[in-house]
Amino acid sequence: MTSTTAAYEARAREYIDALGTMDAVHPVDRAIVDAWADEVSGPVLDAGCGPGQWTAHLAGRGLDVRGIDLAPRFVEHARATHPGIRFEVASIDELPDAGASLGGVLAWFSTIHHSPDRIGVALRECARALRPGGELLLGFFVGAAPEPFDHAVTRAWRWPVAELTRELDAAGFDVLEAQTRETRGARPVGSLRCERRV
Repeated sequence: MTSTTAAYEARAREYIDALGTMDAVHPVDRAIVDAWADEVSGPVLDAGCGPGQWTAHLAGRGLDVRGIDLAPRFVEHARATHPGIRFEVASIDELPDAGASLGGVLAWFSTIHHSPDRIGVALRECARALRPGGELLLGFFVGAAPEPFDHAVTRAWRWPVAELTRELDAAGFDVLEAQTRETRGARPVGSLRCERRV
């Protein structure tokens, strides 16, 4: 078990109670994910699904979706709360999917604990699993430089859009759309909608 997994396991109940339903989702984030979901075709993976609320939301929109997470307590909760949807313990750094088998990957704040020397591993895995033309939607914290900060659970990283775009390009993605949002009292966040290059 990695230190990040152990940190989430220790605070799983607190996290689930605070963020484990769609009621906790910012309406702008929901609109971004819904717009992406409307364009995706084929199997979808919610990579780093946490308690499973996004996976269930996407399933409710008719997508063929399953979720993975490194924290067993999140997967247990997701299975119990959303029966009929597939969840498993797995890592975004080593996806249990065949190459070019997915139409979409949602990585909604799933790579925030990846340092600059490690984030390429996760992005390349997403590219490997996506078919050409498949889409990745990545949520992240925005900053002026790639820099660590004290996240509520364990150390996380902020990224400038331009630098994260370069990482995605190196992994085989073209960025189709970038959005950022600043809300008073909250850390700036962003999303990048990307297409696996043919």
